[in-house]
Formats: sequence, C-alpha cells, structure tokens
Amino acid sequence: MTSRTSRLTVGDGTRIAYRDHPSPSPGPSVLLLHGLAGHLGEWDDLAARMESSGYRVVSYDARGHGESTRRPASVSRAAHVEDAVTLLRELDLAPAILVGQSLGGHTAMLLAADHPGLVHSLALVEAGPAGRSPELPGEIAGWLDSWPLPFRSLEEATAFLGHEAWARGLEERADGLRPRFDRDTLVRTMTELSADGYWPQWSRIRCPTLLVRGASGTMKPSEAAEMVALRPDTRTAVVPGAAHDVHLDQPELLHREIEKFLADESTRRSP
Repeated sequence: MTSRTSRLTVGDGTRIAYRDHPSPSPGPSVLLLHGLAGHLGEWDDLAARMESSGYRVVSYDARGHGESTRRPASVSRAAHVEDAVTLLRELDLAPAILVGQSLGGHTAMLLAADHPGLVHSLALVEAGPAGRSPELPGEIAGWLDSWPLPFRSLEEATAFLGHEAWARGLEERADGLRPRFDRDTLVRTMTELSADGYWPQWSRIRCPTLLVRGASGTMKPSEAAEMVALRPDTRTAVVPGAAHDVHLDQPELLHREIEKFLADESTRRSP
C-alpha cells in the first residue's frame, strides 16, 4: 500500500492531514472517518484490504486529532462535516463510499443527509443518531483523565488502550508517549452531541446504508432497531468477537461485511 500524509486547509483555516491510497480502478472511492481520540492510522488494515479490492481509499485525521490542527476554531458537528465535504470535493472522490466508526460514523451520517450527491453508500460502525445524553462530556473527561500519562513505552500504551493501533497514534516526547490531542478540545467536541438527537437527519438519508455493531459494543440494540424501523432498507450486521472498535477487533470480518454489502448493492443497481 503506497501512500503518504498530505494536508489541505479548509474554510476556517483548519489544516486536515490525510492519506490517499490511489487505485487504477475506476470504481467508487472510499473515505474512512475515525472516532473520538482516534487517528487515521487506525484504518490501515481495512484501507489495505479495500485497496487490494480495487478501491481508492482516503483516511484522515479529524480536526483536533493526530496531525490535523490540534486546537481548531470550531469543533462543531457542522465543522466536522465540512472537513469531510472539502476532502470529497478537493480530492475528487465523490460520490464516495463513506465508512465511519463512532464519532466518525456520526459525521458520515450527517454528511449523507445534507449532501446526498456526494455519497455513493454509507457504512456506519457503532454509530447512530441517538443523543440527549447530558452526562456524555463528563464521561469523556473522566475517561481521558484515567489515562496514566505519560506512557513509558509502546507496549505499556498498548496494554492500557487495548490496541497497538491506538498506541501508534501517540507522540513521543521527552518524558514518554502522550496523546496528539488536547483533552479539553475533545470534551468540547462531545458537548453538541450530548444535547441533540439526529433522527430527522437519519430519516432523510436515501443512499444504501450498512449498520455494523460489535457483538459486545456500546451501541444499544434499541437504537439500531429504531434506525431500521425508520429506514427498513438499512442492512445490519453484528460482528462476533468485537466491541466498540470493530475495525480493530475484527478487521477481516468488517471488511467482509462491507464487501458483501457493496457487492449486493452493485448487483441490485445493475440493469
């Protein structure tokens, strides 16, 4: 897989770091959107699998994360959507397949609702429209405060965070490994989500959609059931042996579900 990290500047001056995995295939492009406290490297396994299937794959660091602007002027839902829209347009990816996990899935969902012409299909991993959770910012703050920083080694970080991919997102400083994000920025990122639900946006999405949950994930089955009730054409999958980070727990199984979904949709669209 040949790629390098590039950067583009969006409307409010925020710099977005991304990796473009080109493919000679004329098929749809794929945009991968990571979750809160994550980074684009989380998608390396799935990106390689999808590139080998002939897709052009782009992954990026969300604002406030990784090599993108660490303290952006805004961390609103609209700003996150606009970042993805800019990537789709500037890199000529549209209409693209959007694959988003957790917060990244929420961004992808809002983009599909507001910019249908940019989206070929949508795969949401442990992500949906539920909101009205005033305790969420406090929970995120408590989680981030529990990190025993700095980590003294990659092995120590991996043992605590649960995946080497998460540990590889840290930066090395003089005293050890630390996150490439600011705690307060991430807490602010979740504030808007804690106050609002996004069911109207979910209801107006018309592109083919796959909803993936981990068998021991954090997404409530009741939320998934309501999503299907509102949009009965939604395809669903539950991945065994996976928690919230399905793309890290079971990348092969996730890839298999996405490929089946895309193949079925391609067959359905064929005359």
